[in-house]
Amino acid sequence: MMIKPDMFFRPEVTEATSEAMPSQDKSAAPVAVIASASEEMWRPAKLDDLPDGPEKEKLAYGRELIAHTAKYLGPQGSVLQISNGMNCQNCHLDAGTKPFGNNYSLVSSTYPKFRARSGMEEDIFKRVNDCMERSLNGKTLTKDSKEMQAMMAYINWVGKDVQKGEKPNGAGLKDIAMLDRAASPEKGKVVYVQKCQVCHGKDGEGIKADGSAEYQFPPLWGKNSYNNGAGLYRISNFAKYAKANMPLGVTYENPQLTDEEAWDVAAFVNSQPRPKKDLSKDWPDISGKPFDHPFGPYSDKFDEKQHKYGPYQPIIAAKEKAK
Repeated sequence: MMIKPDMFFRPEVTEATSEAMPSQDKSAAPVAVIASASEEMWRPAKLDDLPDGPEKEKLAYGRELIAHTAKYLGPQGSVLQISNGMNCQNCHLDAGTKPFGNNYSLVSSTYPKFRARSGMEEDIFKRVNDCMERSLNGKTLTKDSKEMQAMMAYINWVGKDVQKGEKPNGAGLKDIAMLDRAASPEKGKVVYVQKCQVCHGKDGEGIKADGSAEYQFPPLWGKNSYNNGAGLYRISNFAKYAKANMPLGVTYENPQLTDEEAWDVAAFVNSQPRPKKDLSKDWPDISGKPFDHPFGPYSDKFDEKQHKYGPYQPIIAAKEKAK
């Protein structure tokens, strides 16, 4: 599973992935997210279409920060030293513009909105800082900082042509079939050694050239990787990402991993040691926890192990019955 600096992961907009993607604003009238009437694949707004000037410069800086976060905000950052050395686009492919690559297509049309994980309405500022604290295992940016303003402007720009209530083709990650068993870290290790280790290392440490502020291939576990509060720590999110985008060069149209291999390698990677975040304030309404959120307490009878690895169908059925 080769992941270069402009690659990594995330999810599709469903209840199952509500931790990683925005949730509907419950204070407003319900807005159904529907598939686009067109089968044409989503394409982001293009910066090249803008005339030269302050707006284009701001957006270009925002893209640069998303693509090369470590250069500016990592351990050797030229602006601040507040993150783990990964880049935002290690989770949002091609700076958030790749179809089924955890892109930013739906951000502009859906924020601000209520998110069950925090139990409150969130704006883009809060969402970006969530990623700073979780996926980048770092500290937050102030809302009025040049860097935060540029990133928010760019993220909004990318999806500016998507209308509220529309889900364009290619948004989020491409769904995969559920397993009828628990995902297996043991089987996943075999997949990792065969298809991922060459780029991400035997110990998941990633590859970084001497003297470089950025990883050539990011770490998948260990002290410099995402923490246990990140969206990718949920196995379903990692599995969807891996199936559609890994190993390096794979596309969602021509995947190399089977569904089972994707689930199992996700289980293996997310069984390895990584930084821990205080999650005590997450999911104030525990009934809203996703089926694969691996930390209790829960509103159902299933334990943490089953919530982490599955099988998930009984959990999903119980959630549906509870509704």
